[in-house]
Amino acid sequence: MKKAIVIGSGFSSLSASCYLAQAGFEVDLFEKNDTVGGRARQLIKDGFTFDIGPSWYWMPDIFEKFFGDFGKRTSDYYQLDKLNPAYKIFFTDDTITIGDCMDTICEEFERIEEGSSKHLRQFIEQAQENYDIAINKVVLRPGISPLELVTKETVLKVDQFFKTISQQVRKRFKNPKLISTLEFPVLFLGAKPSKTPSFYNFMNFADFGLGTWHPKGGMYEIIKAMKSLAESLGVTIHTDSPVSHILVSDGEVLGIRSKGKNHLADYVVSGADYHHSETLLDKKYRQYSEEYWNNKVYAPSSLLFYIGFDKKLENIEHHNLFFDTDFEKHAQEIYDVPQWPTDPLFYANFPSVTDSSMAPEGRETGFFLVPIAPGLEDTPELREQYYDLIMDRFEKLTQQSVKNSVIFKESFCVNDFVEQYNSFKGNAYGMANTLRQTAFLRPNLKSSKVKNLFFTGQLTVPGPGVPPSLISGKLVADLIIKEVKR
Repeated sequence: MKKAIVIGSGFSSLSASCYLAQAGFEVDLFEKNDTVGGRARQLIKDGFTFDIGPSWYWMPDIFEKFFGDFGKRTSDYYQLDKLNPAYKIFFTDDTITIGDCMDTICEEFERIEEGSSKHLRQFIEQAQENYDIAINKVVLRPGISPLELVTKETVLKVDQFFKTISQQVRKRFKNPKLISTLEFPVLFLGAKPSKTPSFYNFMNFADFGLGTWHPKGGMYEIIKAMKSLAESLGVTIHTDSPVSHILVSDGEVLGIRSKGKNHLADYVVSGADYHHSETLLDKKYRQYSEEYWNNKVYAPSSLLFYIGFDKKLENIEHHNLFFDTDFEKHAQEIYDVPQWPTDPLFYANFPSVTDSSMAPEGRETGFFLVPIAPGLEDTPELREQYYDLIMDRFEKLTQQSVKNSVIFKESFCVNDFVEQYNSFKGNAYGMANTLRQTAFLRPNLKSSKVKNLFFTGQLTVPGPGVPPSLISGKLVADLIIKEVKR
């Protein structure tokens, strides 16, 4: 029996572990923190439950496919509810509510801009075509060759790789609120809409076509499900086990060192931050220089607040976006001239609005996120300054007083991403999916310098986000299984 060691326990690592174990490998997984989940961990405090990381459940088909590969269904592990409304967007003088089906979304678009629903249906129809191509063709390829992007379907869409989401949206819609609403989903890909190929409008189908869901108990239920599945397949999970070195001899991986002890294996897969993973190797075995990493475009980092409120809040939904400031200016302050934003957009998540298990009765669980550039200075004073700024705006836009109802608040920012996840520059979502960082142009799943060493996760193929991370784990496992069969 071949032995594989997997570093990290986020979505991609757990995914890879499951596929390798199913294929007959003996699998040991090493996680530096005291619980599994990587960035998708959980905070439970005073009866309040918070997802520390991802909070959006999109592309339910990808989760079903993952569990289906093991003869399971998501319903074997957790209850999934479709949110209605999916989310609410606050502007200075109005709100847009995104419902749970195209008909209600079209009604809302018509309210804002007469005639826009016809354009929206055409736009989402094209987005659905792209989704089918992306999910069934493109993302299931391991990013080894440029030819992977060349299929009979993508050849017909080639112009969409050289035009941007921004151009495509603005050609059809004139109202700035609708433009912001349609450009928002690509932020999950970690790049500005004006730099993201229009082919990626498949994210709009994921949003409007497939809807926004919530696993009862929070996103951590997925991690618990994957942990349970992995262990049922025979994976041995070691928490509190940071890896200090990837062992290599004569260009071939031998295993890893954790807590001063060597653990040998035929294959090693690192789902930890890719840049950090390479620092675990002797320099001669690293594929990418510091200059390489410094020149890449990263998805944003985040300033996060986890807040327990002593009352139910008003005028909010489960997911809320606050777009009452200049979208483009904030994007420039993340990507073009990295700095703490002047007047940031932000996101607020209140899972207890739809899931009573996530807060004590009569209280509210609140998670606030401000996207920021990676690598910024992070101090308690700056965190406090931005807390005051967004809470003032939140109170004004939702027309209520909440600051005096805060039982506790905890924050998480650049320094925490670095310290807890070894995240390069404290990025939150990995490497952005720009045209020059798509598919084969991303860091490799397979090391070009060390035999039997592989990588998975959001800095490699296919990219940032939870569903792509599940796919990344499958891709890397498939590569290893093919190697063994040779």
